[in-house]
Amino acid sequence: MVSGNMVGMVKYKSKIAWILILLIFLLLLAPLYQMLKHSVSVGSLFLLLPPIFIGYIFITTYYEIGNGILRVKSGFLLNRCIQIKDITKIEATYNPISAPATSFDRLEVFYNKYESVIISPKKKQAFIAHLIQLNPKIQDNTGL
Repeated sequence: MVSGNMVGMVKYKSKIAWILILLIFLLLLAPLYQMLKHSVSVGSLFLLLPPIFIGYIFITTYYEIGNGILRVKSGFLLNRCIQIKDITKIEATYNPISAPATSFDRLEVFYNKYESVIISPKKKQAFIAHLIQLNPKIQDNTGL
């Protein structure tokens, strides 16, 4: 979903892959089963932490465009700001590498000379069009 919040800022939510939601659900099943079968133990509570943390990351991953900046936010782990004028190219990718992307339907944004970030905005075409509107020199190699 796209929403404007602060003056000139537009937020693009990350697309979420249902297979990853299923994975989180499966990760929750084992500790929940143990807690129901046996008494609640510290070990089963610790087993709940990873899927809860992954869920938190999913909920808090978004991309924001405004004031000449692309902000990539993913929980408390990542808060990267990229100058839109420094973005050179955007490509479609299905690279499964760890990234601030909650789907395998991803975009790789190249900036500066050798840097890139992999993201997964829900509204890819609107996101790309917004960046190109702000920096017409960006190469769109997504085929969208």
